[in-house]
Amino acid sequence: MNGTLKSPTLVVLAADAIRKKILAAELEPGDRLLEERLTDELGISRPPLREALQVLESEGLLYSLPRRGRFVSTLDEQDVYEILTLRSALERLAFEVGIPVQDPALLEPARSALETMRQCVRDQDRGALVQAGYVFHSSLMRIARHRRLEEIYAGNQQQLLVCMSRNLLARERFYEDLDEHIERHQRLFDLVASGDAQAALAELAVHGERSFQEVPPGTSNKAQDNK
Repeated sequence: MNGTLKSPTLVVLAADAIRKKILAAELEPGDRLLEERLTDELGISRPPLREALQVLESEGLLYSLPRRGRFVSTLDEQDVYEILTLRSALERLAFEVGIPVQDPALLEPARSALETMRQCVRDQDRGALVQAGYVFHSSLMRIARHRRLEEIYAGNQQQLLVCMSRNLLARERFYEDLDEHIERHQRLFDLVASGDAQAALAELAVHGERSFQEVPPGTSNKAQDNK
């Protein structure tokens, strides 16, 4: 085996580009994916595009209907309730077990993800921002040094990403700009790093308080309507 690094394949690049479109809400729940349009936008032929779509379908981001094509997956109210309550419980347990953090090196992946989030805001790349936000939160799970806890969190990655994407859209539209979004994550990180478990848990409790589930009354939100 040599040490030659291989460039990402067209399939990987296409899947990542479409994944970011979904997470940035450029493709919304229920939208049909048009292959001809995507081949033009991505500059690839249909075979690698179809492979990329199969990858995203295996992840649960897309679903297919016979003779109708592929669509962006939707989440119903029960799905959202289960995903968000599971996420809350897992993160709370990680904080209860892992704070104060015994090894400062455990915080470095979350610190790095936070810097990536800042760069995504500078680039106005919302799809990549959602992905970096997931990395931030999943990195904080590691402070507990609890393998099974991490595995359960990782096993729900794609559904968590979808919920985080829709939360970002709702928050940016109604509650906070992207700079405030970053500062909210910085506060959470700082409290975890401080070793004050009760303060970190209190901040975690309100961290995701406002979401696409509770947009202001009388407003229209396509993401909310598609729950």
